Amino acid sequence: MRAIILSICLLFCLNVHAQMFPHGEEFTRQDTLRGTITPERAWWDLQHYHLEVKVDPEAKSLSGKNTVRYKVLEAPNRMQIDLQPPMKLTKAEQDGVELDIEHDGNAHFVSMKAEQKIDEIKEVVLTFSGKPVEAVRPPWDGGLTWQKDSNGLPFIANANQGIGASIWWPNKDHGYDEPDQGVLMSVTVPENLMDVSNGRLVGTDHDKDAKTKTYHWEVKNPINNYGININIGDYVHFGEKYAGEKGELDMDYYVLRENLKKAKKQFQDAPRLMEAFEHWFGPYPFYEDSYKLVEAPYLGMEHQSSVTYGNGYMNGYLGRDLSGTGWGLKFDFIIIHESGHEWFANNITYRDVADMWIHESFTAYSENLFLDYFYGKEASKEYVLGTRAAIKNDIPIIGTYNVNSEGSGDMYYKGANMLHTLRQIVNDDEKWRSVLRGLNKEFYHKTVSTRQIENYISQKIGINLTPVFDQYLRDIRIPIFSYNLVDGKLNYRWENVVYGFNMPVKVFVGDKEFDLSPTEDWKSIDVRQKNVQVKVDENYYVGALNISGN
Repeated sequence: MRAIILSICLLFCLNVHAQMFPHGEEFTRQDTLRGTITPERAWWDLQHYHLEVKVDPEAKSLSGKNTVRYKVLEAPNRMQIDLQPPMKLTKAEQDGVELDIEHDGNAHFVSMKAEQKIDEIKEVVLTFSGKPVEAVRPPWDGGLTWQKDSNGLPFIANANQGIGASIWWPNKDHGYDEPDQGVLMSVTVPENLMDVSNGRLVGTDHDKDAKTKTYHWEVKNPINNYGININIGDYVHFGEKYAGEKGELDMDYYVLRENLKKAKKQFQDAPRLMEAFEHWFGPYPFYEDSYKLVEAPYLGMEHQSSVTYGNGYMNGYLGRDLSGTGWGLKFDFIIIHESGHEWFANNITYRDVADMWIHESFTAYSENLFLDYFYGKEASKEYVLGTRAAIKNDIPIIGTYNVNSEGSGDMYYKGANMLHTLRQIVNDDEKWRSVLRGLNKEFYHKTVSTRQIENYISQKIGINLTPVFDQYLRDIRIPIFSYNLVDGKLNYRWENVVYGFNMPVKVFVGDKEFDLSPTEDWKSIDVRQKNVQVKVDENYYVGALNISGN
């Protein structure tokens, strides 16, 4: 009965043409199909993909097959496969038998014919073809990028985090379920080009008659769908071995032939980032699959074990310091930021895109931890405080669940400043480091929710941080430390906060330092000083208001 009721409720939601949510958003049936763990997704557990794709640069088209291996969890239902037009899912087969497909926009429902037992491992072979959406402004708008290098040779890549991997190949396009046993990618390209994808190159086939080469790349670890990538160009390779926490790590670099000299200089940031991030976050999560930096015809993305790079071989963000402090020019932003995602995005992955802050807040924060490791705590502080100028406080950082909806872009630097604030609350850098490393150990190769991350940090710090997370992730107001200094007493409280907000804070009264625990109610402390300046430690992302007017 419960299953019937749930099915009726879900059917009702799916058949509403458009739904209104808080903050004025409007979502369609297709958004719900994409963002929900539908019954057609829930009954099977993804085990492995073998993605075979032929790339035709002249026609800007793709064709191929995806063999989906899965484990049966419940009595079989129709299987939801996602593939966005103008790409077409032309056939689905199981054990040599063609299956019926019902097409519904971006979602395609495959009817299973054979009996399938719980815990049984089965495969479905999906055939697809078409001209995928071409990205206009990658990586933000998403799709395929078809460009040419300075020698006129094709230079092609995908970038599709927001729009989804189903923009170019058929898959289970929801963050909650990753292929437990990894992916094999077989990418066929013109023989004068090379494909670089995720994981390790395990073989190459050359069809001299067709004048093509097929590159086989294998990923051993679970991988999120949007992290699976193709990069096609006139690549040359160089690399090095890194002595990491888990042993020897292969670090490989693939760049356009014309940029080899510049890359050998600029990519020196790669072993530096590995040193800093293994210190702060724990071992690189994908030793089995290696680490790669791959030049791409757009700015860059965090594709797992195949980080793409297009920052023009310069420090900063296309030569700019996003913090305005000068520290942002001490490193190549794309190398550091996108590689930081190997820990937060690829190792620890959101179950729902509404929780994208888990990826972006921690990774934006990794920028100043890189500075901390190599240039010291003051440099780190100046950088993260400098990024506050980019914060808008427009809408909450957490988006709307079950409709494939991201939250505010403040997930980057407001999120980073929230984490920097938590570091002050802990007031013990080794303990804080153990929290960050512990996250990557506890949630190793897992998909997670915001609540899991919040609860883990609260537990390890030993403070209930729920009101703090509610304030910074689910509200747009900045806490105000309201105070007055009267006859040697400091009166203080929090204003502009969510119910129950009680975050501790450090305050300087004249030449004295106080660790306070304000609430929404007035409190007082005898500071035995008059007519002196009261200042909140600037490392806390809060405001201050002197209500006495003095």
